[in-house]
Amino acid sequence: MPETASSSPFLPRAALAATLALAAIVATPAAAGASTIYPPSGSCTASPTTTQAGGTIAFACEAETFSPDESLTITVTGENGADASIGMVRFAITTASGTATSAADGSLTAIDITLPSNATGTYNIAAVSSTSAGGTAAVTITGADGLPATGLDQASTIGLWIGGGALLLAGAALAIVATVRRRRDLR
Repeated sequence: MPETASSSPFLPRAALAATLALAAIVATPAAAGASTIYPPSGSCTASPTTTQAGGTIAFACEAETFSPDESLTITVTGENGADASIGMVRFAITTASGTATSAADGSLTAIDITLPSNATGTYNIAAVSSTSAGGTAAVTITGADGLPATGLDQASTIGLWIGGGALLLAGAALAIVATVRRRRDLR
């Protein structure tokens, strides 16, 4: 008896596969359009961009960075960043964060951020909301001479010297043990 379209087990599987392939092709552009929100370049600033440890900077964002009157989260990330205070609040967490509200034009008016007294390196400050990626700015900590604090000082390298010395001693001990074993095996 000849096989008909309704009795073929291959036809429903092929139809299902074709339908799934068509759905994947149609859904791909929609998934690409649903990607994450990216912050506009240069929308937020820190002033000044270099300061000494314990210094206070002003962080602000331009109009239309956020939706009007929207709740924002501001974070400060950097070495000892938990000691930064945003406005008048001090936080004891890895990254200090606080909240603010955007203005009617979607901007963030300048907020004072006091960096820790033991601040070093670069601090990244970010403002985000539920509808906007917001923006970021960076602040570099300078030494008393006005130059950026870079590199390592003697106190921070003591661990490297101790660790390096321990590795050298361990290597020398292994070399001695290997030499003694070789001499024993030759006898």
